[in-house]
Amino acid sequence: MEENKTNDTAVKTFTQEEVNAILGERLAREREKYEGINLDELKAKAEQFDKLEEANKSELQKANDRAASLESELAALKKANEVSAMRSKVAQETGIPTNLLTADSEEECKAQAEAIKAFANPKYPEVKDGGEVSKASSADTRTQFADWANKAFNN
Repeated sequence: MEENKTNDTAVKTFTQEEVNAILGERLAREREKYEGINLDELKAKAEQFDKLEEANKSELQKANDRAASLESELAALKKANEVSAMRSKVAQETGIPTNLLTADSEEECKAQAEAIKAFANPKYPEVKDGGEVSKASSADTRTQFADWANKAFNN
């Protein structure tokens, strides 16, 4: 080992053999720390741990997916119950059967009920002859037409 002095500061220089010896000593000390440990065994344990962790994640993910599915099913049932109750209310108010109402909001249901009422109770125009039903004779069509023509043209 040589010492060079520059400006009152000692600089050490090492030969390659000295560097190799220092590194060899340090490597030997590190190897002693891990001497009884089998790396292949550690790798196998690490792989087993990773597999177990992945399996647990899968179970947790399955449970989370199931919970999400049940939450959405519950929300759908709540919505269906709300719509059914609203339709029943509108049916009671308007007198229209519940099974004829298909809208999802109260306003739409009321409009639908009014449309059904308008369709069910049409306004017929007044009939000139008063709307009486004439008694049909038991004669054939030819005779009935002749009777009608006589009444229509002879009066």
